[in-house]
Amino acid sequence: MKNNKYISRLCGAVVLCALANTAIAAPNGMPRPATPAAGVAPVVPVAANKTADRGVFDMERWGEILDDIRNRAVAQNISNETINATLKSPAFIPRIVKSDKNQSEFKLTLNQYLDRTVNQTRIKNGKKMRATYPTMLKRVEEKYGVQPHVILAFWGMESNYGQYKAAHKLTDAFLTLMYEGRRATFFGNQLLALMKIADDNGLDINDIHGSWAGAMGHFQFIPTTLAAYGVDGNGDGRVDIIHSVGDAMYSAGNYLNKLGWDANQRIVRRVILPADFDVSLLDGKTKKSLYEWDAMGVVNPDGTPLPVADMTAGLVADVNAINDARALAAASQYTDPNNPDTDVAPQPVITAFLTYPNFYRIKKWNSSNWYAIAIAMLADELK
Repeated sequence: MKNNKYISRLCGAVVLCALANTAIAAPNGMPRPATPAAGVAPVVPVAANKTADRGVFDMERWGEILDDIRNRAVAQNISNETINATLKSPAFIPRIVKSDKNQSEFKLTLNQYLDRTVNQTRIKNGKKMRATYPTMLKRVEEKYGVQPHVILAFWGMESNYGQYKAAHKLTDAFLTLMYEGRRATFFGNQLLALMKIADDNGLDINDIHGSWAGAMGHFQFIPTTLAAYGVDGNGDGRVDIIHSVGDAMYSAGNYLNKLGWDANQRIVRRVILPADFDVSLLDGKTKKSLYEWDAMGVVNPDGTPLPVADMTAGLVADVNAINDARALAAASQYTDPNNPDTDVAPQPVITAFLTYPNFYRIKKWNSSNWYAIAIAMLADELK
């Protein structure tokens, strides 16, 4: 079998898999072999599968992945030191594959999501961070035009102001996801970008940890985003968004600036819609002028008209919650056909958000409508 030089490394990876509380299955329903004695690497069956679907580990393919990374890194002039550090003891982590395959669909209502993300603890901690880093936040605003409360909102949402503890060594995460195969090219590019970042900034690549999907640091950048927008904020000559709050804030400000952030525009405006409003218009994709929305009955929460401004906006609301409320109202109606005075329950009031250009810039950071609304709400609390 070729790539024998990686077999011993893989066996070490299998031991780590066991520590991750996930075992590699034996093929075709065969009973699992007895646990080997301490210090003895288990034997892993080789199969020709090209994904991790069946849990049958292909050591030859694993070796090919490592060889490919080495060759591509050499071609990109990444140092031998970083290449060897990356490939010295690579580990396949089954629970990362499980996380990738079991990403649940978003099921929280908008109100539930906002209750979780824009809570009093996060608001209180954000205000503490504003008092802790006033000079750094001011410098970011002056250089990139992104207000302190906006930077703080992203920081709070992404890592709870740096309190999020990274769970995985990123080299292992990317190699595991390359082997899993669903987005091998994407994760291979992320690993090479990470190696280049470590090389250029004198970082120990084996000390870089992040989420199972490869996001890292105070603002949870993936490597290619960091490579494009990372900034040395503290003046030490390198970019380190994990250990340096200054680097992280400057990088976030630079990213939002490049996305076109406009400090003179708000992100969203909470509004009230007519009870019979067409919910197909509430996904944020349909954009109209404020004059058009006003003509369709969209008003401020206190019933006053929308501001007069020559600009377009979308509308976003929790359509599932609206439909559920409408169904509940319809079911609660008393409908006695013999009684002409039958009560008809009114349809529920619809709360929505007008979404301005900054909202869509946030969605280039994270594509979730709920996330962008949460950023807006948290930023307002941190002004």
